[in-house]
Amino acid sequence: MIKINKTTVNRRLFFKAAGIAACVLAMGCTPTSRKTSGSKPNIVIIYADDMGYGDLNIQNPSSKIPTPNLDRLAREGIRFTNGHSSSGICTPSRYALLTGRYHWRKFHRIVLPFGPSVFAKERLTLPEMLKEKGYTTACVGKWHLGWDWSAIRSADSKTEITDWQALTPEDFAWDKPIPDGPLDHGFDYYFGDDVPNFPPYTWFENDRIPVSPTMPYQPDPVPEEGNPEGRQGPMAEGWKQDQVMPRLTEKAVEWIGKQKGNDQPFFLYFPWTSPHAPILPAEEFKGKTKAGPYGDFVYQSDWSAGQVIKALEENGFADNTLVFFTSDNGPERYAYERIRNFDHRSMGQLRGLKRDIFEGGHRVPFIARWPGVIEPGIVLDQLVSQVDIMATIASVIGYELPDSSAEDSHDLLPLLRNPSMEEDIRKSHIHNTKENHYAIRMDNWVLIDAKSGNISSVPEWFDEANDYEPNPHDAALYDLNLDIAQRKNLITENPEKAGELKELLNKIRDQGYSAPRLTGKK
Repeated sequence: MIKINKTTVNRRLFFKAAGIAACVLAMGCTPTSRKTSGSKPNIVIIYADDMGYGDLNIQNPSSKIPTPNLDRLAREGIRFTNGHSSSGICTPSRYALLTGRYHWRKFHRIVLPFGPSVFAKERLTLPEMLKEKGYTTACVGKWHLGWDWSAIRSADSKTEITDWQALTPEDFAWDKPIPDGPLDHGFDYYFGDDVPNFPPYTWFENDRIPVSPTMPYQPDPVPEEGNPEGRQGPMAEGWKQDQVMPRLTEKAVEWIGKQKGNDQPFFLYFPWTSPHAPILPAEEFKGKTKAGPYGDFVYQSDWSAGQVIKALEENGFADNTLVFFTSDNGPERYAYERIRNFDHRSMGQLRGLKRDIFEGGHRVPFIARWPGVIEPGIVLDQLVSQVDIMATIASVIGYELPDSSAEDSHDLLPLLRNPSMEEDIRKSHIHNTKENHYAIRMDNWVLIDAKSGNISSVPEWFDEANDYEPNPHDAALYDLNLDIAQRKNLITENPEKAGELKELLNKIRDQGYSAPRLTGKK
């Protein structure tokens, strides 16, 4: 059950002394005085892939998945119950996170295999901003934001890059550097597999591929839940997809260790490939939960977060590191059968999954921990977005964002420092996955500016079990204070409110920005 406070006076803040006492006893953590000066903090963003709002144990009392490390992170910082990604799919949410700009101002879809970069050369990114302030930067994990693959095509290749299903290992000169990837957009170091279910199936390190793909894709191992989801294309010999997350975790921990003794602050962006399909928990995590292979994969992901937290502690970084944890979108469509098979709701009580503009598609786990600044044990339902992380970090490091950057990012630092503040920092948020399919949130109201908020197909049994009926109107209006599951369309009872939200949606889309700092400047 999702905990939503419906009262006005205490709407924003759930802060219980018992929660702090439990944290002190169980974790040995103590509330510390807020920092007002000193060295710039290290920054770590752990970014889950297709993890639902209801997967975290601390967030869903009915969850069948233990998540002790993420629960601990939440108890030691702020857990936002009303945090959102920009999109219901992978690439757009990552773009929004790293630019502070709604993705739909430029594009809607994911980068396909061997697709180009989504970043314009002049677009300021979060790691570029941090580098200007002296940070060492690294990305370890899933990139999925594109590269210039044309630069490494073999001279005798006759296949177009856009015809990616026909590409073979011989179509590329794998020993050449690949431009327009992480190193060209602010990162000093990159290690990952780009996309877990896209070719090429091999490791990337910086702008190189150390082990050349020599064979066509074959799923190995085959998942016990869901489909392999793998697109055809070149694969390195011996590539084991269940070993991807263990290796990424090892590299993230290794990179943190290398920062010891470095006089520069660091930024680690750790975008997981899990629990995205293929659902392949490593052998040692199988059977550890009551939610099947997916539950085990989430449990393994939680272990990965724990390894990063442990590395920060063991290397003396924990007290001066701001850690964010969140997910790119809601859970994949296999979540419906998980309800029937294991009585586990990855979306919690929310409606919708990955791709959808209902709440379950984009309302995601959202945690921030910063010892000495963020008091532990706080749970807020104030509206926040991953788009806001860029302006927040800019404020933390004293960076003045130019007017041409982070156009939709709101500075959350005042809220992190003072969670009891009465005024909402973000008053609205726009959700989108495909063209001309938008939802807008303002206060407790959500307007679905479409016939349905679903894009992913929904089983009939699920709609029947949850009293979801077809929408006879061209749009839908919901009061989330009264109806978090979005069952009752109130558009006929509140046409003025629907019109107000539609007008605001058009205004934000047309004016090209929504960040408060740009009001009156553009």
